[in-house]
Amino acid sequence: MSENERNSSPARLRVVSLVPSLTETLLAWGIVPVAVSRFCAVDDRLAIPRVGGTKDPNIQKIVQLDPDLVLLCKEENRLEDANALVEAGVDIHVTEVHSLGDVIPNLKALAERLGVSSWEQERSKLDEAVEMLSTTEVLRKKYRAFVPIWRRPWMTLNNNTYGSSVLAALGVVNTFGNSSEPYPVVDLDQARDTHPDLVIAPSEPYPFSSKHLTELDKVAPVLFVDGKDLFWWGSRTASALMRLAKSLSNYNHGQHQG
Repeated sequence: MSENERNSSPARLRVVSLVPSLTETLLAWGIVPVAVSRFCAVDDRLAIPRVGGTKDPNIQKIVQLDPDLVLLCKEENRLEDANALVEAGVDIHVTEVHSLGDVIPNLKALAERLGVSSWEQERSKLDEAVEMLSTTEVLRKKYRAFVPIWRRPWMTLNNNTYGSSVLAALGVVNTFGNSSEPYPVVDLDQARDTHPDLVIAPSEPYPFSSKHLTELDKVAPVLFVDGKDLFWWGSRTASALMRLAKSLSNYNHGQHQG
């Protein structure tokens, strides 16, 4: 493929995405990747090949696809896989997001690599969502929350993470926010001792659901949320904030009704 052909249209770019949230963003921007990780959510009708997981991609298969660019995330993907791709002559683009404030700069940088202007729309939508949240009456109730992200062992997150930043924008105080580790291992007794008002249990990376209610309810009342809304950043960020705000609003309303 010539250089002119590569740059003629974003749709012509051969992009491999090993980051689920970026795969979602690419599709929202009208770019269909030539391959994705097995954790990426894509319509089966697109018949996009899978090239392994985020932690164990098939480097050989990726190289054989002759991509223009492979998308990686510093947190989700391994340095050794990034190095292997570079050594094989593959161009990579690495993202790093620890807060809501990191979303737009990362989208801008990605859009510039892809030759699209869609990040401007994302910035407008995110600014509107944040402004709306700042004036939402129900969010003036400040909750202290324990946020489990894994079970066996139990794990949570600190303030230097995107998920905790999202919750902070919603007026939620992370009870393990000051932990030195980004994803500390804890137990439920420790969680209860932080005196949370509620447990916010996401559906991923661990699939928390109603079957875990009994044990989580021993810590505090439980609010189940969509893990993608809490942890996937990109094209969904603005709408995710509003959905999570609605969940908190419904929870708050239920508490008052009770």
